[in-house]
Amino acid sequence: MTSGNIEQSAAKGVKSTLASAVYQQLRDDLLRGALEVETKLRVEWVVSRYGAGASPVREALNRLAAEGLLGRHDQRGFFLMPVSAAELEELTRTRCWLEERALRESIAHRTAESEEQLVLALHRLARAERRLPEDPSTNNPEWEKLHRAFHRALISACRSHWLIGFCDQLSDQASRYRLISQDAPGIGRDDLGEHRIIAERTLDGDADGAVEALLNHYRLTAALCMEGLARGYDPRASKSRRRRK
Repeated sequence: MTSGNIEQSAAKGVKSTLASAVYQQLRDDLLRGALEVETKLRVEWVVSRYGAGASPVREALNRLAAEGLLGRHDQRGFFLMPVSAAELEELTRTRCWLEERALRESIAHRTAESEEQLVLALHRLARAERRLPEDPSTNNPEWEKLHRAFHRALISACRSHWLIGFCDQLSDQASRYRLISQDAPGIGRDDLGEHRIIAERTLDGDADGAVEALLNHYRLTAALCMEGLARGYDPRASKSRRRRK
């Protein structure tokens, strides 16, 4: 390899690393609702916010658009995907279909290691605060990571990385709606209790019971989101008001 090729390869590597970093930061912000007040994501705005060049930013935005986390208009840039009752209903129905199959397969082929992973995931989730102590209106990013790890552990033994990947993608989409159910006033639930029941039935090998608990868990979240949407509750407006206080 010539020195010129080496330099080009190094430059491509740096660009790829920057694009991956922007992608991860932007993705995290999207899923935790930090960008809800922005309706459009212009390249210049993202460059300024994340301190990266236009090229890696475009690569990151295109990747997020391909995953369905951003929308894209020809010649008009990227935008945050709107939420709707119709999409939520379809998303929940599809997620229930896929995760039922994944959970049944995972229970059928569970191992001592996968069971240990599930127990550990539940333990870690139980020890985490869901809301930030300094701002009870804001979800704890660490809890969000542990919550995702718990649901991934439930289906980790299903023997299909394709199915796990599809479930992960639907989980990402559902995260946007969970913000509505969690932020809406007057709504409370025993999240940890729901997760414990799902885990206990899974560890007992009770596939029917575990599936019932998991699907009830998702459907309750969807129902709470629907209530928020029906009331016209807008987490973006709520977040904006809190920032102005």
